[in-house]
Amino acid sequence: MTQLLAVGLGGFVGATLRWWLTSLVETRFAGSFPLGTLAVNLLGCLLIGVLWGVVEDLEALSENARLFLSVGLLGGLTTFSTFGLETVVLWREGEAAAVLAYVGANVVLGVGAVFLGRACLRLFA
Repeated sequence: MTQLLAVGLGGFVGATLRWWLTSLVETRFAGSFPLGTLAVNLLGCLLIGVLWGVVEDLEALSENARLFLSVGLLGGLTTFSTFGLETVVLWREGEAAAVLAYVGANVVLGVGAVFLGRACLRLFA
């Protein structure tokens, strides 16, 4: 039961944070390119890289803390389903170049952010 609560609470925090950060980015950088979703996905990738190091290298988290952070918070923060929808919308609007840029940015920068998060933890731990 505590695992369920950890995931649920983390999901609430992550989803709320996603809405806030996406809104913040979209109001500051208005346009048709979905920068808000890209920003939260990159942040989530960076943070999961840090978390990966904390769990693997430092062995510093309990199972409930890991579930709260990874499945709950970061699962609620990142938005792969929204990414998919926005990609299809761009495609249907004939924005082929934007589709390639958006998909490429999410994949390449996202994977890079995971490695960067892990490297940052190693530098500062």
